[in-house]
Amino acid sequence: MPHEPHPAPNYPDRMPLSHYRVLDLTDDRGQFAGFVLAQLGADVICVEPEDGHRSRRLPPFVDDEPGDDRSLFHLAYNRGKRSVVVDDLRLRNLAMGADVVITSEAYPVDLDMLRSANPGLVTASITPFGLDGPKADWLATDLTVFAAAGAASITGDRDRAPIRIGYPQSWHIAALDAAQGILIALRERARSGLGQHVDASAQQALLSISQFCMMNTLVGSPEAQRIAGGLELGPFKLRFVFPCADGHVNVTHLFGPVIGPYTNRLFAWMAAEGECPPEIAQRDWIPFAMEVIEGKASPDLLQGNAAAIERFVSTRTKAELLAGAIDNAALIAPISTTHDLVNLPHLAERNYWESIELAGRDDPVKIAGPFVRFTASVPTVLGPAPRIGQHTAEVMAEPQRVPATPRATDPAPSDRPLEGLKVLDMMWALAGPGATRTLADFGAAVVRIESETRPEVLRAGNPFRGEDGDPEGSLQYHSSNAGKMALQLNLSIPESREVLLDMVRWADVVTESFTPRGAGKMEVTYEAFREVNPSVIMISSCLMGHTGPLADYPGFGTAGASFAGFYPITGWEDRLPAGPYTAYTDYVSPRFTVAALMAALEHRDRTGEGQHIDFSQMEASMHLLSPLFLDQALHDRTAGRNGNADPTMAPHVVLQTAPPEADQWIAVACETDAQWATLASILGRRDLAALTLSERLERAGELEALLADFAATSDSGELQERLQGLGVPAHQVQNSSLCTADPQLQYRDTFRSVPHPIHGDSFVEAPGFTLSRSDFGPRWAGPTFGQHTFDVLTEFLGYDPDKIADIAAAGCLE
Repeated sequence: MPHEPHPAPNYPDRMPLSHYRVLDLTDDRGQFAGFVLAQLGADVICVEPEDGHRSRRLPPFVDDEPGDDRSLFHLAYNRGKRSVVVDDLRLRNLAMGADVVITSEAYPVDLDMLRSANPGLVTASITPFGLDGPKADWLATDLTVFAAAGAASITGDRDRAPIRIGYPQSWHIAALDAAQGILIALRERARSGLGQHVDASAQQALLSISQFCMMNTLVGSPEAQRIAGGLELGPFKLRFVFPCADGHVNVTHLFGPVIGPYTNRLFAWMAAEGECPPEIAQRDWIPFAMEVIEGKASPDLLQGNAAAIERFVSTRTKAELLAGAIDNAALIAPISTTHDLVNLPHLAERNYWESIELAGRDDPVKIAGPFVRFTASVPTVLGPAPRIGQHTAEVMAEPQRVPATPRATDPAPSDRPLEGLKVLDMMWALAGPGATRTLADFGAAVVRIESETRPEVLRAGNPFRGEDGDPEGSLQYHSSNAGKMALQLNLSIPESREVLLDMVRWADVVTESFTPRGAGKMEVTYEAFREVNPSVIMISSCLMGHTGPLADYPGFGTAGASFAGFYPITGWEDRLPAGPYTAYTDYVSPRFTVAALMAALEHRDRTGEGQHIDFSQMEASMHLLSPLFLDQALHDRTAGRNGNADPTMAPHVVLQTAPPEADQWIAVACETDAQWATLASILGRRDLAALTLSERLERAGELEALLADFAATSDSGELQERLQGLGVPAHQVQNSSLCTADPQLQYRDTFRSVPHPIHGDSFVEAPGFTLSRSDFGPRWAGPTFGQHTFDVLTEFLGYDPDKIADIAAAGCLE
C-alpha cells in the first residue's frame, strides 16, 4: 500500500512526523539521519543508484554471505524506508513534493536547483568538514575524522597508538546533527514558508565527544591525555575499568559534592563486606580535591583506592555488583557485551527489541527498537530494509504530492528559528543540558533551575576560565549552558513549589533528568505538571528509562557507555577495555533528545496536545551499534576489540610521526584500490600496488610496518597535506592546540568567545551544524548562580517586589 500523502492532523496512533516526506540520498555516511526521521514517522524514500548504495556492501552479512540485501549495516539503518531508482527528471519531480532532501556526497544532485524549484524544501548535507572552508574537499573516513576532531588523541592507551571507537561513529553523530537541524528548520518553515540548508560537519560534530577538553589550550590548561579505562584530571589519575568474575565493570570513584557521596557509599559497602581498608572507608572523599590543592592529602592515595576496588570486584559477577550498587547507591556499571544486552531483562521488560523478517530465515530476528517513547503516539514499527528500487513503481504511481507547507511569498522572519519557545530546564550534568543548550542556540528562552545548595556538577569540570575550581569558571559549564537564563530556586524548600508550578504554567517544554524515584520524591512528574498546564510537553531523560527493573539506576554517561556496549569494542584485544573518552552517551543522547522534542512540538502544533516523553539515554545510544546487536542475534557473535583494524579498509592505521619523543600521530586509511596504489608508490613499493583488499587485510601487519617506518621521519602536518594532495585519506591526530589552530575549525567559528558577567568573556563550542538562512549560536556563556532570578520572576511570572521578598525570606532563592 502506498503511504498516505496527507494524513489527517489528529492521529493519536501515528508518530509526529507522519505528514513529512524525506528524500534520503545518503549512503553509510548519513543514513542514520533518515533512520531517525523514519522512527519518528516520516515517509523516508531512499533514492539509490542502479547498483544500490555502498552501504549494501558493508560487512558483516547475513550468514556471512555478501549480497545487496544482506549487509547488517544496511538492514539496520534503512528499515522503514522505501527505495527508488530514478533518473534526474524523476528525482526533481519527487523533490517538488518533498519536505526534506538529505545528501552525503553519495548521489549527485544540485540542491540549489531543487530549492529554487521548491522554495519550501529543507535540504541537508553531511560531509567530513562542512561544505566550505580550507578542508571542505579533503577526503575522510571515520578514522581520519576521529583524528581531526581530537577524539583519537584522548582514546586508548598512552603507550600505544591513539584509537577510534571500535565501530564507526563519526557519520552517525554528524547525521544526528543533520536530523536536529532538519527538524529545527522545518519548525521555522512553518512560520516563514521557506526552506533552507543544514550543513553538518562530521569533524565539528565529533568535537562534542571530547567533553570540551579541546578548549584546554584557550585557557592555558594542560592537554588532556589518553588513559584507557580511566581519566587524568591534573594531579589525579583515576582508573575506572576493572576485571570481575565474569567480565569487566566500570567503577566511578570521584570526589566533590555531587559524586563524592557515591564514592563514600561505595567504600562503606566494601567495608561492610570486610573488604576495604579503614583508611579508605573512614575518609570523607567529598573534599579530597581541595585537600590535595591545599597540601593536606596526596593524589597518590587514589592508587590505594584502585587496588582495593580491584580486589573487591574480582570475586563478584557483573550481576552481583550491579545489584549491590543499586542497593548501596554506588556507581558501578557492568561493561555489557552485545550478548549481555541482547539478553538483558531490563530491555525485554521495556519491550525495546523489535523483530524483522529476513529472506532465507525462518524465524524473525531481534533488532533495536524505538529510541524514545511518546504517550501521545504509538511507536512506528519499522519493517525490513527495502530491496534496490523495490518501491520505484509504487512511488511514481502516487499522485503528485504537495509539501506540508505551502510556498511563501513574504520574506522570512529574521529572528531565530525557535524564537518564542519557552523551556523550563531541570536537567543537570551533560546529557540533558546539551539538548537544552541546542534549543537556546536556536532561539528558545531556556530557564535553568539551580541552587547553591545543589550546584550543577559541571561547575567542577576542567578546564577553567580563571582559577581552577572556580564554580563560576568551568568551560564545561559555560558551554553546556550557554545562552540560558538562571533561576536560583531551592526545591527542597516547600514554598518553592508555588514558584516551580508557575514556571510550569509559563513553559511550553519542561525537561528533567532525575531518576524516576528522585522525580517522584520531588513531585517533578508529568501528572503534577499537566494539572497546571495541560498542553505542556515534558521529557524525562535518565540513563535507563522510566520503567523497568533498572529504571532507578543512577549514573552518568560513563556508566551509560559501559551499559550500552561501547567499552567492550574499544581498545586492544590483549588489554582491558579502553572505552570511549569518559561519558560517551552523554555526548550523543542530547541530539536524540532535541529530535524527540521537535517531534512532540510538531504533534502539539497540529493537535494542541501536550505529552510526556520517556527517554532512555542507553536505548537511544545503542542504535549507534545496531548492526553489532543484529550480528549477535543472528550469528551469536559477540563484538570485541581490535584496535584500529577495519574489515573494509587496509591499511587503516594511526602512525607515530617525527620527532620520536613527541606524541605526534597521523591517521591513514585506504578505502579503494586506487588509494592504496598511490600510497604504495609513495612508499617506493610499486610491487605492492596491485594488492587487493583481501590481500591487504591478510598482510596488514606487514603494510603497517612499512608505513610506520615511512611516517617516523615525517612531520604529521606536512604528511597529511602531501597525502591529501595525492588523494589518500589522512589527517594528523589533533589535540587541543592543533584543534584550536585548525584552519577549518577556525573558518567555521567553532570555538567562540562570548560574554560572561564575571570573567568578561569565556569560550564555548559552537553547534556542529549551521543553517543557511536563520540566525543561531551561543549568545552568552553559562549563567552565574541566580544571574537572571529577578528578571525571570518579574518578566516571565509577573511577581512584584513584595512577593519576591517573601520568597527570598523563606529561603527559596538560596
